[in-house]
Amino acid sequence: QVQLVESGGGLVQPGGSLRPNCAASGDIRAIRSGRAWRWYRQAPDKQLELVAVITTWKGKNYADSVKGRFTNSRDATKNTVDLQMHSLAPEEEAVYYCYLNTPYGNVWGQGAQVTVSS
Repeated sequence: QVQLVESGGGLVQPGGSLRPNCAASGDIRAIRSGRAWRWYRQAPDKQLELVAVITTWKGKNYADSVKGRFTNSRDATKNTVDLQMHSLAPEEEAVYYCYLNTPYGNVWGQGAQVTVSS
Protein backbone atom coordinates (compact mmCIF):
# COMPACT_ATOMS: atom_id res chain seq x y z
CA GLN A 1 0.00 0.00 0.00
CA VAL A 2 1.01 3.58 -0.64
CA GLN A 3 0.00 6.64 1.35
CA LEU A 4 0.25 10.25 0.19
CA VAL A 5 0.38 13.08 2.68
CA GLU A 6 0.17 16.72 1.64
CA SER A 7 1.54 19.62 3.61
CA GLY A 8 2.39 23.22 2.95
CA GLY A 9 -1.06 24.60 2.35
CA GLY A 10 -2.21 27.67 4.21
CA LEU A 11 -3.30 31.28 3.95
CA VAL A 12 -1.74 33.59 1.43
CA GLN A 13 -2.59 37.07 0.20
CA PRO A 14 -3.60 37.60 -3.42
CA GLY A 15 -0.48 37.65 -5.52
CA GLY A 16 1.39 35.57 -3.02
CA SER A 17 3.10 32.20 -3.21
CA LEU A 18 2.78 28.79 -1.59
CA ARG A 19 4.51 25.48 -2.08
CA PRO A 20 2.41 22.46 -1.13
CA ASN A 21 4.33 19.23 -0.75
CA CYS A 22 3.19 15.65 -1.23
CA ALA A 23 5.14 12.83 0.43
CA ALA A 24 4.66 9.18 -0.48
CA SER A 25 5.27 6.35 1.93
CA GLY A 26 4.63 2.63 2.06
CA ASP A 27 5.32 0.19 -0.75
CA ILE A 28 8.57 1.46 -2.24
CA ARG A 29 8.22 -0.70 -5.32
CA ALA A 30 4.84 0.83 -6.08
CA ILE A 31 6.06 4.37 -5.43
CA ARG A 32 9.09 4.05 -7.65
CA SER A 33 7.06 2.47 -10.41
CA GLY A 34 4.65 5.39 -10.34
CA ARG A 35 3.82 6.54 -13.84
CA ALA A 36 2.14 9.86 -13.13
CA TRP A 37 2.13 12.31 -10.27
CA ARG A 38 -0.74 14.78 -10.49
CA TRP A 39 -2.01 17.78 -8.60
CA TYR A 40 -5.72 18.51 -8.64
CA ARG A 41 -7.68 21.21 -6.93
CA GLN A 42 -11.29 21.56 -5.95
CA ALA A 43 -12.85 24.84 -5.01
CA PRO A 44 -16.15 24.99 -3.10
CA ASP A 45 -19.08 24.05 -5.33
CA LYS A 46 -16.78 23.44 -8.31
CA GLN A 47 -15.57 20.35 -10.10
CA LEU A 48 -12.22 18.76 -9.54
CA GLU A 49 -9.64 20.41 -11.78
CA LEU A 50 -6.35 18.92 -12.97
CA VAL A 51 -3.62 21.48 -12.35
CA ALA A 52 -0.27 19.81 -13.03
CA VAL A 53 1.12 16.45 -14.06
CA ILE A 54 4.51 14.76 -14.11
CA THR A 55 4.58 11.57 -16.17
CA THR A 56 7.38 9.21 -17.03
CA TRP A 57 6.67 9.52 -20.75
CA LYS A 58 5.62 13.16 -21.29
CA GLY A 59 7.41 15.02 -18.58
CA LYS A 60 5.58 17.99 -17.06
CA ASN A 61 2.29 19.46 -18.15
CA TYR A 62 0.11 22.19 -16.70
CA ALA A 63 -3.38 23.53 -17.01
CA ASP A 64 -3.41 26.63 -19.19
CA SER A 65 -4.60 28.72 -16.27
CA VAL A 66 -1.45 28.05 -14.25
CA LYS A 67 1.25 27.91 -16.91
CA GLY A 68 4.11 30.21 -16.09
CA ARG A 69 3.05 30.53 -12.46
CA PHE A 70 3.07 26.97 -11.12
CA THR A 71 5.98 24.55 -11.17
CA ASN A 72 5.61 20.88 -10.37
CA SER A 73 8.79 19.14 -9.25
CA ARG A 74 9.62 15.67 -8.06
CA ASP A 75 12.37 14.45 -5.77
CA ALA A 76 12.72 10.75 -6.55
CA THR A 77 15.17 10.20 -3.69
CA LYS A 78 12.67 11.49 -1.14
CA ASN A 79 9.52 10.25 -2.91
CA THR A 80 8.01 13.71 -2.83
CA VAL A 81 6.51 16.19 -5.23
CA ASP A 82 6.14 19.93 -4.74
CA LEU A 83 3.84 22.38 -6.41
CA GLN A 84 5.40 25.82 -6.34
CA MET A 85 2.61 28.33 -6.87
CA HIS A 86 3.12 32.04 -7.57
CA SER A 87 0.76 34.95 -8.16
CA LEU A 88 -2.17 33.19 -6.54
CA ALA A 89 -5.60 34.67 -7.12
CA PRO A 90 -8.64 34.45 -4.84
CA GLU A 91 -10.41 32.17 -7.31
CA GLU A 92 -7.61 29.65 -6.88
CA GLU A 93 -8.59 29.08 -3.30
CA ALA A 94 -9.25 25.35 -3.09
CA VAL A 95 -8.23 22.07 -1.59
CA TYR A 96 -5.20 20.83 -3.49
CA TYR A 97 -4.81 17.09 -3.83
CA CYS A 98 -1.90 15.01 -5.03
CA TYR A 99 -2.45 11.77 -6.85
CA LEU A 100 -0.15 8.95 -7.86
CA ASN A 101 -0.82 6.43 -10.59
CA THR A 102 1.07 3.17 -10.19
CA PRO A 103 0.81 -0.24 -11.85
CA TYR A 104 -0.68 -1.47 -8.56
CA GLY A 105 -3.37 1.14 -8.21
CA ASN A 106 -4.07 4.85 -7.83
CA VAL A 107 -3.58 6.78 -4.63
CA TRP A 108 -4.94 10.13 -3.42
CA GLY A 109 -3.67 12.35 -0.70
CA GLN A 110 -5.96 13.85 1.91
CA GLY A 111 -5.69 17.35 0.46
CA ALA A 112 -4.12 20.63 1.50
CA GLN A 113 -6.28 23.71 1.95
CA VAL A 114 -5.04 26.80 0.14
CA THR A 115 -6.79 30.00 1.13
CA VAL A 116 -6.16 33.15 -0.89
CA SER A 117 -7.44 36.18 0.94
CA SER A 118 -6.38 39.60 2.10
